[in-house]
Amino acid sequence: MRPSEYLGLKWQDIDWTRQTVSVVRSVRRLDGRWCFCDTKRSRSRRPIKLQRWIVALLRDLQTKASAHSLCLEGRDLVFKTASGHPIHADYLAKHFKMILELAGLPRIRLYDLRHSAATIALAAGVSPKVVSEQLGHASTAFTLDTYAHVLPHMQDEAAARIEAILFGEKA
Repeated sequence: MRPSEYLGLKWQDIDWTRQTVSVVRSVRRLDGRWCFCDTKRSRSRRPIKLQRWIVALLRDLQTKASAHSLCLEGRDLVFKTASGHPIHADYLAKHFKMILELAGLPRIRLYDLRHSAATIALAAGVSPKVVSEQLGHASTAFTLDTYAHVLPHMQDEAAARIEAILFGEKA
């Protein structure tokens, strides 16, 4: 998800049964006020299947949040300040950089986590169509153009799989 999308995430956007999150809005600070807006494009409105460990983290976060936010106006936001307001992406990025420094990791932008997730998914063999849908890209072609650097090794794997099917061998 884009930072503006996950910072605008509300608890109602999570389907606990299906283990999905629906990206339906973004949040921005405009003229000193918080504004919940449509996503970047209509195609950006999408469901994303969550991994089990993320669902467990979110359930734990919801339990803790519901115990502390009974009187806060922004209690429906998943990620919020102690006073219940949305978190500003710049504030989050600043703290993210500090965490990277403390961990001795290279400096990357917060948005690079989105790119890393896409790269890892493609390298793991996830269909580019699925990755494109998860990212909310306008087209699979855009995803393939953006992440082409991940695909060369996939050519080798594809050739081996086709050869195995044609000649009845195990890939």
